[in-house]
Amino acid sequence: MEEVVLCGASAYNKKFYLNESFTGLPVQVRDELKIMCALFTEDIGGVIQLVFDEEGELKFRTSCDEGDLLYDEIGCGLKIRQLQRERCDLLEALQMYYHVLYGYGGQL
Repeated sequence: MEEVVLCGASAYNKKFYLNESFTGLPVQVRDELKIMCALFTEDIGGVIQLVFDEEGELKFRTSCDEGDLLYDEIGCGLKIRQLQRERCDLLEALQMYYHVLYGYGGQL
């Protein structure tokens, strides 16, 4: 099974993306994801994605445009660890949701 993007946001175009396969998530959860991703890109810059890897584990992926001097590379790692601590319940619930609905080898 390949990676599946849950959601993402970009500081460049100020947009949030939620994979349409996850529109069944409660509105409150979708709103929390949007706020979390938007605040990340406001603080750090660049692009953030929450991705389920091949084993169904939820991972953060970040990137920035080449030459983006405003991207805070050091702050990026710190912010991700902060989110993992502070949003642990949300992230674990999302991972459980993914495993229950799609299993380890399920298809979207």
